Amino acid sequence: MDLTQRLAGKVAVITGGASGIGLASVRRLHAEGATIVIGDLDPAAGKEVAGEVGGTFVPVDVSDEVAVDTLFDTAVKTHGSVDIAFNNAGISPPEDDLIENTGLDAWQRVQDVNLKSVFLCCKAALRHMVPQQKGSIINTASFVAVMGSATSQISYTASKGGVLAMSRELGVQYARQGIRVNALCPGPVNTPLLKELFAKDPERAARRLVHVPVGRFAEPEELAAAVAFLASDDASFITGSSFLVDGGISSAYVTPL
Repeated sequence: MDLTQRLAGKVAVITGGASGIGLASVRRLHAEGATIVIGDLDPAAGKEVAGEVGGTFVPVDVSDEVAVDTLFDTAVKTHGSVDIAFNNAGISPPEDDLIENTGLDAWQRVQDVNLKSVFLCCKAALRHMVPQQKGSIINTASFVAVMGSATSQISYTASKGGVLAMSRELGVQYARQGIRVNALCPGPVNTPLLKELFAKDPERAARRLVHVPVGRFAEPEELAAAVAFLASDDASFITGSSFLVDGGISSAYVTPL
């Protein structure tokens, strides 16, 4: 199989595409032939990445309905369709902590960026995919959507559980319209977000790493490979799934010595 053609002719909208998993996915989907539309808050980085892959950049606050609609409408007006939606943008601020230490403002901010945004992006993507009767939606959830953590980020965990449940339901509802919806559930990934969090709290990093059977955190490119698979026709019988890319965390009772 020629992977440079697996996504040829497809238009992919990627939120949070200027860094981390989103950036790696921009590069991977472009390498497989997709036309890329990047939605991100950072105009400088977003324009630079779009220039790198010959794509389109649209500034977007993913918690704002008008901005999200503009992102997907621009993709269609500029490139003719939306075939792939990787709804990936998310935050994990330090104010989101154990439940007794997390204020309502911090809770709501994370819910807006991590969960409300996925609702808005799915709604906008489906508005274009339903008439086409085809498409692949990939929503970034997390391994913490399927298991608990004693190093809690309570709103983050709850938001990702919501993403997972919503993805399952949409996957079922739209399956016979040729639209697949899956939840990508990464384990800890070496992204700027995670590195910043762990630099402030090395003990938290050590506590997490010991639970990864593979013995390391993921690289963004490893998640991007999963995104490309779910976006492609190779995943044509996969919908409503919790697609775990977690180094074995969710299967482990104890990890190897």
